[in-house]
Amino acid sequence: MRKRGWRVVASARRAADVDALRATGLETIQLDMACSESIREAVSCLANITGGRLDAVFLNAGYGQSGAVERLHRQSLRDQFETNVFGNVELLTYLIPWMRAAGAGRIVFNSSVLGRVAIRDHGAYVASKHAVEAIADTLRLELYGSRIHVSLIEPGPIESRFQANAAVMRARVEQDARPARDRRYAFTLGPEAVLRKLAHACEAHAPQARYPVTLPSHLIAILRRVLPTPWMDAILRSIA
Repeated sequence: MRKRGWRVVASARRAADVDALRATGLETIQLDMACSESIREAVSCLANITGGRLDAVFLNAGYGQSGAVERLHRQSLRDQFETNVFGNVELLTYLIPWMRAAGAGRIVFNSSVLGRVAIRDHGAYVASKHAVEAIADTLRLELYGSRIHVSLIEPGPIESRFQANAAVMRARVEQDARPARDRRYAFTLGPEAVLRKLAHACEAHAPQARYPVTLPSHLIAILRRVLPTPWMDAILRSIA
C-alpha cells in the first residue's frame, strides 16, 4: 500500500514485530487488540502521528484456534472474541469520529470464508468471523450516506503462519493436541491476493461490500446460495 502512494502506519502486538516493521521504513505503533489500555494508547499515538486524520483502516488483527466445540473452554472463547471482534469494535469507536469529521473514510475488515460457513473443529474462530461479518453489515447500514464505506475481505487459504499459530493455541487447551506445523491447502494464494482486494476497497469510487479471495471462497459463496443445507453440510463435512 505504501508503494501505491499511501502513508501507512502499521501496528503489531509484540514489540519485536513493531521493531521489524519499523526496520522496513514503515511508521509503526504497538497495539494489542485484546487490551483496552493498549487500544487507547495506540489511538493517542496515532493522533500524534496523523493529527487525527485517517483515510482508511484495515482491521487485520486476529488469530485462529482449533478444537471441538464440546471441549471449548469459556475463557478460550472469550479470548478469541477479545482480539477478533471486541478489539475491532472498540478501536472503531475512536476512529469513526475522525472519519465523520473528515467527511469520508474506508473501513476494511479482514474476515474469512469461515465468516460465511462453518467447518468442524474451528467453532471459536468461525463464531468470531461470523460476528465480524455481522458488525460490518450493521456498520454499513448505519454509515450509509456518510461517505464512510465499509467492506469485508473474505480470504480462503493464504500463505502465512496462521495454521501453525492456531495449532499452538489449541495446544494450550488440549493436552492431546497435535504439534504445531504449517499446512498448505489446495488453492492457497500468497498475501498479494489480499492486497489487490484491499487496494480496491480503499481506492475505488464504489467499493464492494464483500471481496472473496481464493477459489474456495468464491465457490463457497455461490454454493451457499444455491444448495440445500443438507447438501452444503455434506460438502463442509468433507473439509479436513
